[in-house]
Amino acid sequence: MKTAIVAASSQGLGKAIATKLVSQEVNVMLASRDEQKLHAVAEQLNALGKGKAAYVVTDVTNNAMIEQLVEKTVETFGDIHLLVNNAGGPPTGTFATLTDADWQQAFELNVLSYVRLIRATLPHLKKTKGKIVNIASSSIKEPIPGLLLSNTFRLGIVGLTKTLAQEFAPYGILINTVAPGRIATERVAYLDEQNAKKLGIGKEEMEARMKATIPLGRYGTPEEFANVVAFLLSDENTYMTGQSLLVDGGMVKAI
Repeated sequence: MKTAIVAASSQGLGKAIATKLVSQEVNVMLASRDEQKLHAVAEQLNALGKGKAAYVVTDVTNNAMIEQLVEKTVETFGDIHLLVNNAGGPPTGTFATLTDADWQQAFELNVLSYVRLIRATLPHLKKTKGKIVNIASSSIKEPIPGLLLSNTFRLGIVGLTKTLAQEFAPYGILINTVAPGRIATERVAYLDEQNAKKLGIGKEEMEARMKATIPLGRYGTPEEFANVVAFLLSDENTYMTGQSLLVDGGMVKAI
């Protein structure tokens, strides 16, 4: 049975990915800063009677905690086959309002945490010819107004993925980026609330305006997003690496 580490998995996209993997009889080590939520998710996943779930409270901006996460995963499940890099989005802001501290924190959360998790798991992924999925944002193709930090650092993940696909290929490791558009998560609800306040409209009106920009006319579900990630991590994916895939209902117009 394979084992996966899924970062930021106490809610949202990470939880959906973890749920999908466990349903496919993959053991999953959950990780986030919220122990109460992690405990609840682990109980839910173990109740499925498929793969097993455990958790380690982890702040992915803390390298020592990342190393502890990897050590605990190997101790609990024996090895690591799959890694899902994921982290909460950085704060909103413009160039004029963001401070050096904001930039540094966003870099550590949305780039350096991915680097550190890959580095810590790499010896195990080499042995298992594992797979990595890096979660980014639709901003890798089209900048999102008010999300300067995300627009900047998510692109760094694309460069990281493309480069590591070449470096890791000799070990049989496949690595890809998956970028969500408007998926119905807590993060998107927060952004809708912030944008609604700026425009002086209600949240429902804001959601309606956003849905009007999506050809499919609705937000995606976390489960739909998780299905794509699960394919890339599965035995069915044997030849896709270094790619960046959008899951956005056709929202982004860039080619």
